[in-house]
Amino acid sequence: MAFVYRTLFFIIGLTILSFGISMTIKAGLGTGAWDALNVGLSKTVGLTPGSWVVIVGIIMIFINASLVKRRPDIAAVITLLITGLLIDFWLLRVLDDLAVSGYGKQFGVFLIGMTALSFGLAVYLQPKFPLIPIDNFMMALRERFNLNLMAAKTLGEVIALSAAFIFKGPIGIGTLIVTFAIGPLIQLFYPYCEKLYNKLLTSAR
Repeated sequence: MAFVYRTLFFIIGLTILSFGISMTIKAGLGTGAWDALNVGLSKTVGLTPGSWVVIVGIIMIFINASLVKRRPDIAAVITLLITGLLIDFWLLRVLDDLAVSGYGKQFGVFLIGMTALSFGLAVYLQPKFPLIPIDNFMMALRERFNLNLMAAKTLGEVIALSAAFIFKGPIGIGTLIVTFAIGPLIQLFYPYCEKLYNKLLTSAR
């Protein structure tokens, strides 16, 4: 039963996370730095944003391994494939016809997306399954430089922001908000998700 709870947290977390990413993209105010990079690559090079999630993620697997001086987490490719498929599912199927106009509506959609993104991250981190490499990058930075989650996530976002500029990703006010607010939001949700997760695992024993 414990494995069932772990798997549920993992899949539900990734589903919520990918929905949040897609909503921030659809809001049109600028996305998180990593998502801006993937969308920028999609527009300038080709392929879908979800495909670039996988490609960029594979590159990050080896960067993360270098940071923590361990073998590359090849199992993370499975997480990448699931996330890439879910982002394309939300973005190109479910939300394809969603047109957001007017600053108020854009900001509302953006806030929903950012909140879902942060909550999804806090949920899917719990079972300690292989992480999306950009999130593992956060953990690698945390381990290598002894940072807390908020500081590590923010540092990773700033690095990705520089790359997103190069590929002309959708950068705007939303990007700045995500860059500096995502860390604190994860820090806010994480303890509650951790408490629920541990409670479920304890009940399963």
